[in-house]
Amino acid sequence: MPGDRSEMPPLRLPSEAELARQALAAPLFADAVRLARGVRPAPAAGTPGTRDAPVTVVPGGADGGAGGAAGGDALAWRIAVATGLAGAGGEPGPAGNGSAATGPAGERPAAGGAARAATAGEVVRRITVAGPGEILGLWRGALETVLGGNGTGPGESRGHGAASPDGSPAGRPDGAAAGGAAAGGADAMADRAAGAPVTGTARARLHGADTVLDQVLSGLYLLTALEGGAAGPPWPSVPLPALAATAVVPAGMTHPTDAVLEEVLAAVVRLDVRFRELDPLGAVEYRPVDPELIAEFDGNGGPAGDRGETAASGGSGEETAPGAPGGPPGPGDVHRYGVVRLTPLGAHGLRARLLAAGVDAPLVGDLAERGAPELLDAAGRLPEVLAREEVRLWLDRREPRAAAGELLAAARGDDRAAPARRLGCQQALALVGPEAEPALREVLEDRHLGGLARVWLAERGAAGVPAPSEDLVFWLTVDTLAAQLGAGDARPGDPAGTAALEALVEGLVGRHSGFLDAAWQVDHPATGEVLEAMSRLHPDRAVAKAARRAAYKARTRGHG
Repeated sequence: MPGDRSEMPPLRLPSEAELARQALAAPLFADAVRLARGVRPAPAAGTPGTRDAPVTVVPGGADGGAGGAAGGDALAWRIAVATGLAGAGGEPGPAGNGSAATGPAGERPAAGGAARAATAGEVVRRITVAGPGEILGLWRGALETVLGGNGTGPGESRGHGAASPDGSPAGRPDGAAAGGAAAGGADAMADRAAGAPVTGTARARLHGADTVLDQVLSGLYLLTALEGGAAGPPWPSVPLPALAATAVVPAGMTHPTDAVLEEVLAAVVRLDVRFRELDPLGAVEYRPVDPELIAEFDGNGGPAGDRGETAASGGSGEETAPGAPGGPPGPGDVHRYGVVRLTPLGAHGLRARLLAAGVDAPLVGDLAERGAPELLDAAGRLPEVLAREEVRLWLDRREPRAAAGELLAAARGDDRAAPARRLGCQQALALVGPEAEPALREVLEDRHLGGLARVWLAERGAAGVPAPSEDLVFWLTVDTLAAQLGAGDARPGDPAGTAALEALVEGLVGRHSGFLDAAWQVDHPATGEVLEAMSRLHPDRAVAKAARRAAYKARTRGHG
């Protein structure tokens, strides 16, 4: 699945056994299994009693084309065939051939319609004894069936994709009696929306390699991992308009135009259809868009109706107030535009798609078996909470003194990323117990590590710690700033933001009046870059100018 990142933050998922249990409990997948179990093998041609034998048939063919299996079973039957839960065979023949033919839902096919005999798949006969991995593989196949364009299309009965008046998808226990005109009306509007044109950025992305749905799902996975991935489910819910905007609004646009907002709303209507299908599959928990809003959007020239060139021209040019019919959602309307939460099962499926697309999507704890250099490199790019959890899991598998030795060895170096590794090492060592003290004492005279070793020992009240030289104090200060300021290719900025960095620099220069005069002489590869960054961050123009002069001296001398 395409994404805007080559690496995702780690996510915590339940065990495969728990995920498999959730897959079997998902209504749409359970229906696919139920349909496959009910299929009886088609008798061979010429077998005595063929005309009178009861045969399960799939109207419209086993590929589930338009006019396929009745009602809410259409998409479930497609999943059954696509995943191998049920097979398809036999020759097409007239439905009214005198056999007691029934469809997957028990209905007879329409008179005169074509029918294809179905066969029971070998997979469904094994599903009761299948392991978690096999069940999850089948479920991922179901996910691909829905996402790959094999779900219901315009004009078909959506069944599981239709919404009941209370917002629950039809075909599920909580919406089983919600068919009829109300659901049909919502389906009709959604069907027309699915076939409506898109313009500008939306069209380019929709017809390009990265579809809007792929980008939205990738964004949902990323937001989930960032906001609560390490803690595990349940994860935060995300308003559908916000997800749609990530795929439609051009990068860097802070004030979307009316035309772009219209594209966002058009994407919301389309995504509403797709998330209604993903909800009963167990991939997401979805509160659908209020049908009244779709009707309002339809009545104001939105994509649910005959829009002509409205979208292409960017609308009438009149600005619509937030919350007004056809306009962007107001502060109290966001939930009416749909809210989606990724489930653990959905995260499992999306992660498999990300990995297949070459995107690194690790799980919490994956770093526990890797070396200290990989741990420090990866943890340096993670939010603080995630980094701390990864380090804790890594330390749990190692003896404290040995772990400290590995971390210290990985923190050495004069390369551009070394300051970030040392800062990560210092933060990781904060979680190590007193048993690691011998490893810290061994590096007290090390140019790269002596400063952080003294800090670690002093914080724990260790005796006999030699005082650092002035050169070591300045070197450690520059090294720490290089990591926190993100000099060069090092850690990209401090998580606390620019304001905190400004306060850090201002406080450092304020406490040590001669800092800039001494700092440019520090023999550290990042000295010049650190001083240049300080000149940009310090609010006092005179101090900033002095920092630039110091940076020039450092570079002239060969320090950064």
